[in-house]
Amino acid sequence: MNIFSRFIDIINANMNAMLDKAEDPEKMLRMMIQEMEDTLIDLKSSCAAAMADGAKLEREMKEAHDAAERWQKRALLAVSKGKDDLAREALAEKLQAEKEKTRIEKLLTENKETINNARKNISELEDKLSESKARFRILKEKKERAANEKRTRESIKQDTEAKFREMEEKFDRMNAFSSTSTAAADRFEEMEKSEEIERELEELRKKAGRA
Repeated sequence: MNIFSRFIDIINANMNAMLDKAEDPEKMLRMMIQEMEDTLIDLKSSCAAAMADGAKLEREMKEAHDAAERWQKRALLAVSKGKDDLAREALAEKLQAEKEKTRIEKLLTENKETINNARKNISELEDKLSESKARFRILKEKKERAANEKRTRESIKQDTEAKFREMEEKFDRMNAFSSTSTAAADRFEEMEKSEEIERELEELRKKAGRA
């Protein structure tokens, strides 16, 4: 695929649709940005080559122009010396130089058009690349924000679970202590009750004369 075809595909690509269908939009966008950057490098290289060709054509056109003028002067000189045959040869060379100049002028016009189109394509691709990079930053920030929120939720959940476990352990200890205290109190109450009964029994014995 040549540079122009790649450029057309990139410019005409429906980025939103492609990202919506992508399993990993961030990865897809990263690949698209890489393709744009590679294509941009090729476009700039092609433009630079066209500009170099243009400079060469400018030199060649000047050489053809100078050659036409030089043969014109020689034709005049030959005519002034009465040497029409030499004048004819000089005029033939002049016509050839002018024909070459016309050919180069056409190539130069095409070259300038190529350079203008390349610059336009470069500008369009740079705009789309900037837009894509901005979209990539937003997508990455959104992903990082979602990951941070997930970590925060998990941390809060872990803290809450830890606090509940701590409270359960505390309640268990309190219940265990309460059970132990109740059992001890019951034993003491039973012992005190027994002593009271023994005292009353002793009183009854005294009254009955059995003491």
